[in-house]
Amino acid sequence: MMPKVDKSKDQWQQELSAEQFYVLREEGTERAFTSPLNDEKREGIFVCAGCGKPLFESATKFDSGTGWPSFYAPTDEDSVTEHTDRKLFMKRTEVRCADCDGHLGHVFPDGPAPTGLRYCMNGVAMQFVDNGSDDQENT
Repeated sequence: MMPKVDKSKDQWQQELSAEQFYVLREEGTERAFTSPLNDEKREGIFVCAGCGKPLFESATKFDSGTGWPSFYAPTDEDSVTEHTDRKLFMKRTEVRCADCDGHLGHVFPDGPAPTGLRYCMNGVAMQFVDNGSDDQENT
């Protein structure tokens, strides 16, 4: 399946910060406890920093203690795609933006009810949009 947002490497590098490019386009991981989105508690939505696709609602966010923003469910089944990741000599499930195919993080089966899932996301791969604002905040 082809991404809905298709840009060249050069286009992505021009539009994203170096850290966003590293995570979203090169499947990197930001350092734990470095994202301001860990402490984001306002009502709103977390969108892809690459294309603006809504990914997670604040109502599904929880403090996992891992150092990365964590959610128990995406906004809907078409928000993200999941892929098998065997890069670190173990099998994990990678989570990507369904529209631009940007790497967001991984999902694990140790989250809270109602899903029992923990979508452990890189904060730099997302932006927060407050419910009271149409503007995106780069936090």
